[in-house]
Amino acid sequence: MRIQEFQVKLFEEAAAIGFSDVEIYFERKEVFGCQIFKGVIDQYEIAEDGGVSFRGIIDGKMGYAYTEKLDDASIPFLLKNAKENAEFMPDEDVEEIFAGSSSYEDRHFFSTALNEVTIPEKIQFIKDVERELLAMDPRIVATDYCLIRTTSVTKSLSNNKGLSLSDQMNYLYVMVEAIVKDGEETKTSFEFKVTKDFQSLDAKEIAKRAAEEALSQLGSRNITSKDYPVLLRNDAAASLLATFSDNFSAENTQAGLSSLKNKLGKQIASSMVTIVDDPFLEEGLGSRNFDSEGVATEKLTLVESGVLQSFLHNLKTAKKDQTVTTGHAQKDSYKGAVKVGPSNLYILPLESSLEELVSTMAEGVLITSLSGLHSGANQVSGDFSVAANGFYVKDGKVHFPVNLMTIAGNFYQLLTDVEKIGSDLTFPLSPIGSPSLLIKSLSVTVE
Repeated sequence: MRIQEFQVKLFEEAAAIGFSDVEIYFERKEVFGCQIFKGVIDQYEIAEDGGVSFRGIIDGKMGYAYTEKLDDASIPFLLKNAKENAEFMPDEDVEEIFAGSSSYEDRHFFSTALNEVTIPEKIQFIKDVERELLAMDPRIVATDYCLIRTTSVTKSLSNNKGLSLSDQMNYLYVMVEAIVKDGEETKTSFEFKVTKDFQSLDAKEIAKRAAEEALSQLGSRNITSKDYPVLLRNDAAASLLATFSDNFSAENTQAGLSSLKNKLGKQIASSMVTIVDDPFLEEGLGSRNFDSEGVATEKLTLVESGVLQSFLHNLKTAKKDQTVTTGHAQKDSYKGAVKVGPSNLYILPLESSLEELVSTMAEGVLITSLSGLHSGANQVSGDFSVAANGFYVKDGKVHFPVNLMTIAGNFYQLLTDVEKIGSDLTFPLSPIGSPSLLIKSLSVTVE
């Protein structure tokens, strides 16, 4: 059954049993993925997933239900489950069906050219990446993974208040983890590329970056464990920001799960730090014209020159805080309930290159990757203690790689201690991004 026909029948039967405001959300995701190992396809995936979710108000409460099937039998199933779920909704959780914004941007996040790239072309490209990588240096012995993946997502949202919206986006990413070995020493590196422009990809360039990153880690040494000025490279800074990004959600502040509660209008970061959420980035993984409640999206400044200006809101959290929604209602999929989430959230880049930031350091540590963030970070307090890879910096130059380190600090203090910001904004396979950040001081321990 077509979605339009399904919607008409669903809304008619919902009204007949007492639902007032009703909404249907449709989502379809198409995925292709291929992983190569030593020139041979190691993993292969072609998948399509999709379905609809229904929200409706009955007896003053919102009920939810979802199904993968668009057929006549699914309609009573959705209505029965939504009605039952509504009975268990707390009285204070008042949700609404949104009639629509006055206007919407008409941005396009779907690349027809990318959609037309053939599967053989994608497979050949990732084979080329691996071949180029293994040929670069005899110390490169293998890849832990070498994969290419494309994703296409179509969404639509309609309700009985006259709202009818649709959005479509697609993207491609390449991921490579190179393994290098020199004597008894083994190191790995992670390289990625996200794009909508397949023709812009260069297999040799991706392989070169992965090779150089892995080889640069050979010959690692210990350094004295103490507090150092730390330069978080863009991808490491982005992963740290992503770990604590939920603290900007009004859901978390209202639940007492964010230390930013009651901090609106106050200085929470260095005056150099501005954090924005931009739903219109052409290459953004979270780009969208409307949120999951049908509210028109717009660029939002969360932190301006270190001062907290706003939280991320959906309709429910905005009503609780007696403010207006910021257009950040989000569903992880058609199966999920509406919550709060960013589109493309990032620290605004400035003008210095990574090399220029390194040149300003008398002594310090350049961190290139972090691991254990979810287990080693307390999102409420902001404290973190995580494993890190990186390099010792002296007199403005990178001297040598450091054995596995642990860096520790507090995210909120880190924002305050930002001394310089790079120009190299990146989004490492995430809608959360950052340029490189030079931090006044963090605890660095080498085991």
